[in-house]
Amino acid sequence: MKGILATAVAIGLCSATALPAQAENEGGFYAGAGVGEYNIKIDDVDDVGPIVDDFDESDTSYKFFAGYRFNPYFSAELDYINLGKPESTVAGFPIQTKTDGWAPYAVGTLPLGIFEIFAKAGWLFYDVDVDVDDFNASDSGDDFVYGAGVGVNLFEHLNVRLEYEEIDIENTDDSNALWLSAAWRF
Repeated sequence: MKGILATAVAIGLCSATALPAQAENEGGFYAGAGVGEYNIKIDDVDDVGPIVDDFDESDTSYKFFAGYRFNPYFSAELDYINLGKPESTVAGFPIQTKTDGWAPYAVGTLPLGIFEIFAKAGWLFYDVDVDVDDFNASDSGDDFVYGAGVGVNLFEHLNVRLEYEEIDIENTDDSNALWLSAAWRF
């Protein structure tokens, strides 16, 4: 996480000396990718019983996304999200979770020169696996996901953003991600 924050600060400092990057393309398609840190906290999973108690771990995650900007203030986006494989040992049992899925979003943006502030809300359709020693519990579901962040537009078409996202996955006490992503605006 320190690496992601250091990179974001470096990008922000570099953007101060970048060519004026007010995006001439105020609408249209965009596509990008991101890397982040996913954090999950589980106090108890019904199918596994009290074995999965106090599971609080994180792992590197990644996502790919594409969207359409209707204007500088509103866009629709579709993300493929892989939340990594957080793992730990609880009560002597090795535990690992794996979650990935698709999420459509509505994104609202407030442009501030080359910078922007944005908020997004959507629905995550996911598959989750919890492995405890030799036991596996799998589930599919869909839950609300929302986030907010800041971005900077560089060189007219490149948008770099730092984003915090909260994911309301059933049977978790907390599920969130911090992302550093970049998108090319066509």
